[in-house]
Amino acid sequence: MNRVRRAIILAAGEGTRLRPLTLDTPKALLPVNGRPMIHTILDALAQNGIRDVTVVVGYKKEKFASLPERWPGVRLVENPLYDKCNNISSLYAARAYLPGAMVLDGDQVIYDPAALDPAFDRSGYNCVWTDEPTGEWLLTLDGSGAVASCSRTGGTHGWRLYSISRWSEADGARLAGDLEWAMGQERYRSLYWDDVALFLRPEAYSLGVRPMGAGDVVEIDSLAELAAIDPGYAPYLDSGEAKDHV
Repeated sequence: MNRVRRAIILAAGEGTRLRPLTLDTPKALLPVNGRPMIHTILDALAQNGIRDVTVVVGYKKEKFASLPERWPGVRLVENPLYDKCNNISSLYAARAYLPGAMVLDGDQVIYDPAALDPAFDRSGYNCVWTDEPTGEWLLTLDGSGAVASCSRTGGTHGWRLYSISRWSEADGARLAGDLEWAMGQERYRSLYWDDVALFLRPEAYSLGVRPMGAGDVVEIDSLAELAAIDPGYAPYLDSGEAKDHV
């Protein structure tokens, strides 16, 4: 049995799909029903005894300055390439902290802290089983419970991947090295970091899934998804004045 010792939260992006909300506020700091998204993550991590947390910042990095004061153990690491590369550059910036880490995107709302349980058998992702069509990344498993394939375009009857993953000491160290290799090649800098283990070097990993309920975690990718869980944003869906809410 492995156990997470630390966490890495990726929060460097510009959040362009949530403009104009993100013109003044980083996506991870947008309030949902009164609480910034990243606060729900940090509180859930603390409830699970995970207090060594690296937050990777970039866009409007100064807005995150108060986090280490409120959550002792939080450190901020800057990604200077946040506006030039995909999020592969963010995890690359925090690669020294990958062994034994949980990796999360900052644009999630955690409703059930148990979804961030630090104990795990196999490195891999939080997932929700779906029989319904989805356009999200979808994993299928082999007979041993290891990830056999991943569809970037979704599908049906598979494990929908969420942006919460756990990495053993060995796999985390391997991933750190593979990130260095990938970032050393210009053609890979436009990728998501998940592409490294799932598509570029799948033979080097034996990943699994950590099942959770569909409502345990909500990922926010659009203003419509934000308004669906916080009705306060609904009036701004078409008004172009969403930033007045934050």
